[in-house]
Amino acid sequence: MPEVTEIKRMRKALDMTQAQLCHLSGVPQSTIAKVESGSINGSYETVRRIFEALSLDADRKGRSRKAKDVSSLNIVSIQAKEKVKRASELMRQSGYSQLPVFDGQQPVGSVSENDVLSILRDGTSMQAAGELSIRSIMNEAFPVVSEETPLETITSLLSSSKAVLVGKKGRITGIITSADVLKLF
Repeated sequence: MPEVTEIKRMRKALDMTQAQLCHLSGVPQSTIAKVESGSINGSYETVRRIFEALSLDADRKGRSRKAKDVSSLNIVSIQAKEKVKRASELMRQSGYSQLPVFDGQQPVGSVSENDVLSILRDGTSMQAAGELSIRSIMNEAFPVVSEETPLETITSLLSSSKAVLVGKKGRITGIITSADVLKLF
C-alpha cells in the first residue's frame, strides 16, 4: 500500500473531490480531510478503503499510473563541483545509495556508493578520494521523463538505470527509484 501522504496527490490526479472519494470509499469526508492534512492517522481499515476506492476509480477511468503519481518530490542531489566527501555524507544521511548530479538546475550525471568504493579499490587514499570533485567520478545522468509518462515505461527504464528523474517544462520535479515502484504493491 502506498504511503498515507499519497492520498491527496492520488485523489487530485484523478480529478476527484473529497466528497466523491467519501461516496466511493464509505469513509466520512471529514475523516478524509483529516487524514490528508495529517491531523489524524487513519486506521488501517480506513486507509485501505480509501486506497481501494482510488485504485478502482483509476481503473474505471482507464488511467494507468503516471510518473507524477509515483515520483518522490524530495530529491536528494549533489552539484557536480562538490566533493566526494559531501556525496558520501549525503548518502549516509539520506539512506540513498545513489544521487543525481546537477550543474545548477541541469542534471549532468549520477554518483553511487559503488563509484566512491571503486576509487578506493583503485588505491586512492580515503582523504584524497574525499577531496575529488563529483564531476571527476560521476557516471551518466539518470534518464528524464515527463510527469505524464506511464508507469510501464518507468519500470522498463529502471531495468537499466538506478533511478529516473521526472520533469515538467524543463524543470526536474521528482525522482523515481525501484523502491518507489515497489511501494505500490
